[in-house]
Amino acid sequence: MTPNLQPYPTYKPSGVEWLGDVPAHWEVRRLRNVADMRVSNVDKHVKDGEISVRLCNYVDVYKNDYINGQMDFMRATATQDEIKRFRLEKDDVLVTKDSETWDDIGVPALVIEPASDLISGYHLALLRPRPDKLAGAYLLRALQSKGLAYQFHIEAKGVTRYGLSHAGIKSVWLPLPSLPEQTAIVRFLDHADRRIRRYIRAKQKLIALLEEQKQAIIHQAVTGQIDVRTGQPYPAYKPSGIEWLGEVPEYWEVRRLKHAATLNPSRTESRNSLASDTPITFLPMERVWSDGRIDPQEILPASKVWNGFTYFRRDDVLVAKITPCFENGKGAHLHLLPTAIGFGSTEFHVLRAKSVILPQFLYRLTMVSGFRRLGTDAMTGAAGQQRVPSNFMTNHVIPLPPLPEQTAIVHYLDNATTDIDTGIARARRHIELQQEYHTRLIADVVTGKLDVREAAATLPEVEPLATQDDLDETPTADNSEFDNEDEPVEAAD
Repeated sequence: MTPNLQPYPTYKPSGVEWLGDVPAHWEVRRLRNVADMRVSNVDKHVKDGEISVRLCNYVDVYKNDYINGQMDFMRATATQDEIKRFRLEKDDVLVTKDSETWDDIGVPALVIEPASDLISGYHLALLRPRPDKLAGAYLLRALQSKGLAYQFHIEAKGVTRYGLSHAGIKSVWLPLPSLPEQTAIVRFLDHADRRIRRYIRAKQKLIALLEEQKQAIIHQAVTGQIDVRTGQPYPAYKPSGIEWLGEVPEYWEVRRLKHAATLNPSRTESRNSLASDTPITFLPMERVWSDGRIDPQEILPASKVWNGFTYFRRDDVLVAKITPCFENGKGAHLHLLPTAIGFGSTEFHVLRAKSVILPQFLYRLTMVSGFRRLGTDAMTGAAGQQRVPSNFMTNHVIPLPPLPEQTAIVHYLDNATTDIDTGIARARRHIELQQEYHTRLIADVVTGKLDVREAAATLPEVEPLATQDDLDETPTADNSEFDNEDEPVEAAD
């Protein structure tokens, strides 16, 4: 069972509004008093006469809690002085100091295994804890807590892009227990983190299996492998001339997508009818999901988004064009768009169905694995910033049954995938609950709301989960009371 964690015996005012009271024996210090900071100016370049290095860049930190020398880093060059100043050492903490949004900044990662040629790249702050005051692993956990992270958020300055100043990073307040207590906190949170992440990984594998099953059902129906009205193959087929598609029912058409849908319609068609205060739905990338759901919570006047964003209207189909969102199937049929007009991320392609195709059927075609695979192969651009080009979308070949048959296929798929969608939604909700629990647990522990010293003393030392692959390893035997439950406690709904 989960250990019965209790508050500390006595508390004192911290003097910091967001932090409130802290355990009586803790200190509260500015980050500048317990860690040294350097901000790298080493960019992604290769120059003659400089030394070859590997750069730990923004994305490496943003996507990983832990940095080790075995990871695949970008190659670049640096001067001897830059290498000396920005070479990563064990227990360094890297922090993202720039972002496109103010509330997604100050993301930390801990260096657990350095390498002689690995240095900090541009857009990162390198924090080196003073070993007599602060453990790097504790600093990582502290910066992952909401209260400390919020200090970065309010310090972020900018309009279209936000950044943290050197002073803004150094001025962050840090609750500071003794070094032995920092070690206990890290041991407890690492153990909880390992178990929660294994649980989440198991749910992600379940989701992947359900998605694969759903893909097979959709592919079978929209490519005519079965007649959804009878549950049997069609009486006669013909070659489609397309390798991924194979044979299609004899009377179906095979067309390029541009003959069935308009790609990225021009906004000028409705410009004259839109007053500056016309309410429109704004959909950023993060409010569109891979299962077709949208979260249209932001309604803005047209004047705010007319320029610089992607235009669409109700009943259009969105398809993400960036990696990995495209591969993951992020997109939607906008039949539930709350306003007639919408704008959103420029990283979407928009498809508007012509008279020969139903938008619901068009959306199902964008979910087929063949479309996703071929689109991924056609991507262009630099690594990490690849996009599906417009000419792939317009020239992609699709099967096209008569309209009444499209209707039958859509109704069949709605019914056939309902239980699968329910299972996927349930698994995703379980993941969300674990993430919420994890976030609360870190915040309560590093701010002294819960005393974990006794619980930590019963736990074995474990290495942090440095990679996703570590989650698939067989867990080390552990007879501690904390590890006897089947799965982590879920946060309440």
